[in-house]
Amino acid sequence: MRVRLEYGRTGLEVELPAERVVRTLSYKDATPLADPEAALRAVLAQPNGTPPLAELARGRRDACIVISDITRPVPNRLLLGPVLETLEAAGIPRERILILVATGLHRPNEGDELVEMVGQDIVDRYRIENHHGPVLAEHTNLGDSPRGVPIWIDSRYVEADLKITTGLIEPHLMAGYSGGRKLICPGLAALETVKVWHGPAFLEHPNADCGILDGNPCHEENTWIGRHTGCDFIVNVVIDTQRRPLKWVAGDMEAAFLEGVDFVRQVVRDTVAEPVDVVVTSCAGYPLDTTFYQAVKGLTGALPIVKQGGTIIMAASLSEGIGSPEFQTLFQDNPSLDVFIERILGKDYFVMDQWQLEELAKVRRKARVKLVSDGLPRETIDGLFVESAASVEEAVAASLAEYGPAATMAVIPKGPYVLAQVG
Repeated sequence: MRVRLEYGRTGLEVELPAERVVRTLSYKDATPLADPEAALRAVLAQPNGTPPLAELARGRRDACIVISDITRPVPNRLLLGPVLETLEAAGIPRERILILVATGLHRPNEGDELVEMVGQDIVDRYRIENHHGPVLAEHTNLGDSPRGVPIWIDSRYVEADLKITTGLIEPHLMAGYSGGRKLICPGLAALETVKVWHGPAFLEHPNADCGILDGNPCHEENTWIGRHTGCDFIVNVVIDTQRRPLKWVAGDMEAAFLEGVDFVRQVVRDTVAEPVDVVVTSCAGYPLDTTFYQAVKGLTGALPIVKQGGTIIMAASLSEGIGSPEFQTLFQDNPSLDVFIERILGKDYFVMDQWQLEELAKVRRKARVKLVSDGLPRETIDGLFVESAASVEEAVAASLAEYGPAATMAVIPKGPYVLAQVG
């Protein structure tokens, strides 16, 4: 059987033995919005849990609109137009509107990337700035959260008279789902905040996982931080496999977000009857699979359906390499994942981005990993606590030979955008 995996900007066609594939997991059929702009304007006028955006904006001296960085395929051009128009019509001058990119601890987005994200017209007409998580001086301290997370949030957002966040609701490997509160923490948080919120005390909790909100300490804590910081209005979107809007939600940070989660759960969840020996997956293609740091999400997304001792085979473009310099040093400084985990569970070891290696360690406790990529040399991939493979077909053949004639396999062409479960 021929399957197209999401890979870079082009996709990757692979040939798999149909008799071994028990299921190809995918989005459920959902009809994209016939007129997405009209649907967006409707939720801005009749939001969930707040007055209309136009009413909220009236009399405000300025506004900060927070958008996701380039690692999230949010249809920002479509989203921002009606929002910006509403703010200006309500009396907020264009020069007092800031579009702030919630980079978290990712690199800034500038130049052609900004044009790709929001369109040339918005780049030319509005002030767009990046959040800089490592620069503590650009943040305001707002005390501590209930679980002791020090709250440092971008001062430009904290000081804005009207606070608006936007984003995409999708499964997330730590916080359950992206969107809503996540644009504030970690999106606008300083390193001092993120290193605690992304620390082992949170991430080793069994409920800090994809698709889980109830009892998830990551979700509970950043929801509290978002409320404490303040958020007047959110606009979030759910997209289909072709990245077309399926649903807009807007209004209260929690109520609108949960409305979106209820919808997205029905669309993205797919199941296998029982765990399989081999999972073939992706990291959802561009922009999510540009680094190994991001590609770990594709591995964690497959974790629920692979057998203990099974194998996950992932194709990811890795067009920008491994990730941040700090993330790269983790592979150089730790001879094994066991050593790394022992270090982070102590009190004296911390390296920015260590949380993603912690997630990889969760994967490797359960399964082998074979990685197919044309973005890094094989010897580099072999140094990332995974195994390189020349092709998906080669990796599949070797794995099926290892597990024998009764081996089973599942495929997740769109990787972590699908909530894969047993059931």
